[in-house]
Amino acid sequence: MSDIRPIIGISMGDPAGIGPEIIVSALTRPQVQSYCRPIVIGDAFVIRRACGFVGCSAEVISIDQVDQARFDPSVINVIDLHNVDPTEAPLGKVSANAGNAAFEAVVRMIQLANAGQLDATVTAPIHKEALAKAGHHFPGHTEIFAHYTGTQDFTMMLAAGDLRVCHVSTHVSLRQACDAVTRQRVLTVIRLGHDACVKLGIPRPRVGVAGLNPHASDGGLFGDEERLHIGPAVADARKLGIDATGPEAPDTFFAKAYGGAFDVCVAMYHDQGHIPVKCRGFKYDGKTGRWTSVNGINVSLGLPIVRVSVDHGTAFDQAGKGTASDASLLDALEYAAKLARR
Repeated sequence: MSDIRPIIGISMGDPAGIGPEIIVSALTRPQVQSYCRPIVIGDAFVIRRACGFVGCSAEVISIDQVDQARFDPSVINVIDLHNVDPTEAPLGKVSANAGNAAFEAVVRMIQLANAGQLDATVTAPIHKEALAKAGHHFPGHTEIFAHYTGTQDFTMMLAAGDLRVCHVSTHVSLRQACDAVTRQRVLTVIRLGHDACVKLGIPRPRVGVAGLNPHASDGGLFGDEERLHIGPAVADARKLGIDATGPEAPDTFFAKAYGGAFDVCVAMYHDQGHIPVKCRGFKYDGKTGRWTSVNGINVSLGLPIVRVSVDHGTAFDQAGKGTASDASLLDALEYAAKLARR
């Protein structure tokens, strides 16, 4: 009988951060092997080193191609790029060597997915400064994937539990974000969010759309983006048969979303969408100064391949300690497997 579990590629992330450690921790959990066949793309030395940090006894196997993988719970398969110099990529430090290694892992994974050798992709965190030091000037993973898949219309969707948020803009200045709110772009994001929910098994998603201005402009008192762009985009979506609502006053919008009013939300800019999702998924203990939970994932919508990511950074301060939580990566792997099956 053929194995129907999707093959999921996992890029190692920045080797100076916690990415390799959370990968090792996640892949040794029995439930992961039950719903997917994972392959790490990166440097095998880094993954073996991470095994030591977390006390993992799994065998790390260096391979060159997907068909060489041995899918066994006691094995971690690594498509080995041999691209990390430990002396040039010290733990917990921003470096060009680490940034380049992380970038090469992502690109190689995209190439494998484009060729149909991977059913889905999952990314561990990269560091934008390290990426820039290496000469790769992308704002983040989403833009890298869009570039190497030739995708024009795409967006980021964050999810923590049943709270899902798509973004009209992400890694631009707040001033630029306001200019990005156009009728066509808002409609595109509504459609991408709607289609993603359908793929997740929600037959008629309820799409809530936030306003840009305070109180959604109060009828034009505080701006005209709602009247000129957001409202018309919602009307356009409804003509297409999408159950879209808005523009909603941003200060109460996510309280309604928390209560289950929407299956997916459309935020107008990065922080408007990120803050509520991270308030839902992240927990911080002020007494110990530690994050006790970092649940939540990031999905790139509009791509021809499935890409899901953790919703946290490289956490250089925790690198090498073996204490980083793999909760977000577990969420990402499960989400990727679900999307791949559909």
